[in-house]
Amino acid sequence: MSKFKITKRSVEGLAVKDVDYIVFDKELPGFGVRVMPSGKRFFLVQYRRHDRTRRITLGQFGPVTADKARREATLKLGNVRGAGGDPAALRDAERQSTTMKELGQRFLTQYVPARCKPSTQGEYRRSVELFLEPFFGKQRVRSVTTADVADLHGSHSHIPYQANRTLGVLSKMMNLAETWGLRDKHTNPCEDIERYPEQKRERFLSAAELQRLGSVLTEAESDRTESPYAVAAFRLLLLTGCRLSEIQTLKWVHVDLEAKELRLPDSKTGAKTVYLGNAAFAVLKSLRRVNDNPYVSSVRKKNNT
Repeated sequence: MSKFKITKRSVEGLAVKDVDYIVFDKELPGFGVRVMPSGKRFFLVQYRRHDRTRRITLGQFGPVTADKARREATLKLGNVRGAGGDPAALRDAERQSTTMKELGQRFLTQYVPARCKPSTQGEYRRSVELFLEPFFGKQRVRSVTTADVADLHGSHSHIPYQANRTLGVLSKMMNLAETWGLRDKHTNPCEDIERYPEQKRERFLSAAELQRLGSVLTEAESDRTESPYAVAAFRLLLLTGCRLSEIQTLKWVHVDLEAKELRLPDSKTGAKTVYLGNAAFAVLKSLRRVNDNPYVSSVRKKNNT
């Protein structure tokens, strides 16, 4: 176990070997990096307590920077040497006590808001609160097995799409549980569960259906039974190929009528440009902008969404 200065560049330069190995920082004794045969690197601290060598993982290199790991290591090692603390014992106690419900709430409050779009946040919350919490309840995070996950997945075989989505959310939670020190590394119980086959749902309106929809929209616009903005939203869906969420959240600042383009900054696949045909251009050109409302579909202001 050699020593070197742990920095972003030096950690990136560590060779991958057939077996895992540890290198320690030459400036902060006890602060180290474990290099796995897979190429993944994990920061750690090592110390002695009651004549035993104790070791705890601080996180994976990449999601955790070298500077952040060093600060965390300094705090933990300082606690050991100054106050006689035992971070590994505290970690072990937390591992034993944390429930799946507590993990779910930590996932929803710490991870989801910072990493997920609003639509994904709602989907994750639905999986946690309607499917995972009722099933696992107060079961300890460390005690969840592949058999438990198989029971969960199988109990929702009648709704395979939701079963697969819930399994994906649980797998992410279990990976985070490892990062947060609540489970041992490489123990995700979801990995061996086979997902249900899904039938891709795809259907296009026929010519007759399109004609009928057009007539209904024209009628609704004429007798004012629907807002012109709602009618325009339907027409834009038909004429641009955009997703519903993209039209619902479309702002005027993203519309370039001169170039006949929509410049969407944050679609499901990232930023993209949608080129407008003459019909879609005419729809947008006809809409009146509402003061203090940035959305093209100004009915959003009434719904406060």
